[in-house]
Amino acid sequence: MFRTLQRRLCELALAAMLIPCAVLAGPVDINSADAKTLARELKGIGLSRAQAIVDDRAKNGPFKSADDLARVKGIGKSVVEENRANIKVAGGKGGDASEKSREKAPKPDAD
Repeated sequence: MFRTLQRRLCELALAAMLIPCAVLAGPVDINSADAKTLARELKGIGLSRAQAIVDDRAKNGPFKSADDLARVKGIGKSVVEENRANIKVAGGKGGDASEKSREKAPKPDAD
């Protein structure tokens, strides 16, 4: 009985240690995150690709959507799709604009 209780306590302690990891991982703002954060949070993005994202952002301005990441050399559509749920676009002038909100915007008249 003592071993069963001891084992349960060990399982609970392990679970308690893993919970903060799950809570800390989450969406990353590609317009404000540094290279280390991008590399840590996005799948398929190492430090060199993450630095390319930061360099592109500095050169070309903020990303307006997750799809804009594909303009960075070495990042294709498949990487964007794999990370879409974990990408935020809030730190730039593009705001949190999604493609759907841009599609709903009225088109200017061609007068």
